[in-house]
Amino acid sequence: MTIHLRALSPQPTTVDLEARTVEAIASTFADVQRAGYIERLNPKGADLSRFVGAPVLDGHRSGSTRDQFGVIEATELRPEGLWVRIKFRSNDTARAVLADIAEGTLRGLSIGYTVAEWKEGRDGNRRTRTANQWTALELSMVSIPADRDAHFRTGALHMEQDEQTVERQTETAQATRAQINAEIRQIAETAGLTRAWADEQIDAEATADAARRAAFEAMQTRSASATTRTQRAEITVDHTDPAVIAERAGEALFARSHPDHELSAPARPFAHMSIPDLARDCLRRAGITGAGMATETVITRALHTTSDFPLILGDTVGRELRRGYQAAQSGVRPLARQTTARDFRAKRSLTLGEGPMLEKVNEGGEFKHGTIDESGETYSLATFGRILSLSRQAMVNDDLGAFTQIAARMGTAAASFEAGELVKLVTSNPAMSDGTAVFHADHGNLEAAFAAPTATSLSAARVAMWRQTGLSGQLIGVTPRFLLVPPELQTAAEQTVAEIMATKAEDVVPFANIDVVVDPRLTDVEQWYVVADPAQIDGIEYAYLEGAPGPQIETRAGFEVDGMQVKVRLDFGCGWIDYRGWYRNG
Repeated sequence: MTIHLRALSPQPTTVDLEARTVEAIASTFADVQRAGYIERLNPKGADLSRFVGAPVLDGHRSGSTRDQFGVIEATELRPEGLWVRIKFRSNDTARAVLADIAEGTLRGLSIGYTVAEWKEGRDGNRRTRTANQWTALELSMVSIPADRDAHFRTGALHMEQDEQTVERQTETAQATRAQINAEIRQIAETAGLTRAWADEQIDAEATADAARRAAFEAMQTRSASATTRTQRAEITVDHTDPAVIAERAGEALFARSHPDHELSAPARPFAHMSIPDLARDCLRRAGITGAGMATETVITRALHTTSDFPLILGDTVGRELRRGYQAAQSGVRPLARQTTARDFRAKRSLTLGEGPMLEKVNEGGEFKHGTIDESGETYSLATFGRILSLSRQAMVNDDLGAFTQIAARMGTAAASFEAGELVKLVTSNPAMSDGTAVFHADHGNLEAAFAAPTATSLSAARVAMWRQTGLSGQLIGVTPRFLLVPPELQTAAEQTVAEIMATKAEDVVPFANIDVVVDPRLTDVEQWYVVADPAQIDGIEYAYLEGAPGPQIETRAGFEVDGMQVKVRLDFGCGWIDYRGWYRNG
């Protein structure tokens, strides 16, 4: 009698010791925590053209051939991640590493890559940086991988058919039991379980499948009870982070144009480096030698194959832009109050009325409820921006003026734009939520007949502001703080508010505590304004998008232009909140 059997033979890994190959999932594109942000790789933006034939290294080291274990023979994107087949070298070191992989004692994998295009974003309260265009350069064996799910692949199980006679059944059963016992011990070793656990399974005559399920349950129990012992690597400062490098090198480049700027200690290694020098340094960090390259080739390669170089130039442009922005004349801005908005929906600002008047409470009497009136005005943010280009020729020539002058002028233009929007808000005299214009006789803040700034006209304005009442009709005591005039009225305004040494009491001018503010954008020479301190009472309010005050920049290597493109974006809005802090003559 012949019995047909199929013996289950597990193939634990895809390691082929004779061919010196193994398959692995190099990356599952999982989120990686970096210092201050979450890093993500977009699989659709992967460039794998240089990955086949790329080196397999020891911990990303590439100082000598001793650091290379082998090469990548094949690669492709699969549903489970980035699949590779590795061919190991024939030397003793590489064979030892392959043996460790086969035993399961070496499991960590990490890919090395360069990023050509980053996309900034937010995931709740966390900052994210997504590599939309990136190139895989090498694969390394590491102890603690950034992608915990990267692994060497487990091979399929196969079954071999055999034929046995009845006379050999006992002998075959004994041989099969021995194989199962050996497999159970292998399962225990792979799962990190004790020899006693394996003995229990063998004594119970468990099958390999049953032992495998029991091992999985034991691993789950152990993981749940020992989560506090999980090894984690926390990076406090990642000195290889492109954002960190960009900040330090960008500061050094900025200091070359501004010798009065005191360099911070981390930026000193980049001091006095020219733009081509910085490009070569970026290529070196990316594993690309710039030896023998012409300067213009170095600039082009650094722009298109590294993420550091565009970020460094962008940081320098950003510093110059902020410097010009902050140094620009503010105009009306000191007379308004700054705030933030969380999004682009209409922002509603409430104006609360004064508290209710206290009333006498007789003995044993009842306290009466009071209310506080409120009104609301709305405005919303809008996005404004332009794109400027920095030419490759300027970078090759190390022309710092291309960065300082253009960026500074963009910063000045952004500040001038904001001031223009605020002046437009003042001169347009829009209607408020009550249907009445800001400056109107019904609001008690308008003198329609123009009079030049004098003690008499300024006194009338001050009286009108003191007489202002709140939402509940009570006096609120608005104190004038600024006198806003066009350039044509500056001299008369300064003469009116100037402090003089009086010889007689009637010569004293009581407006020395009022500051004159001149804005050349005011074109009507027969209008001037008296304004209260915005810290005392609401008037005009302006807002930026939360987390992005002032102009923001983004950079990328230019394609339509030969060089780098810088996008300047400003999310800004302004509106009237209350009319009581402003008075107009004319």
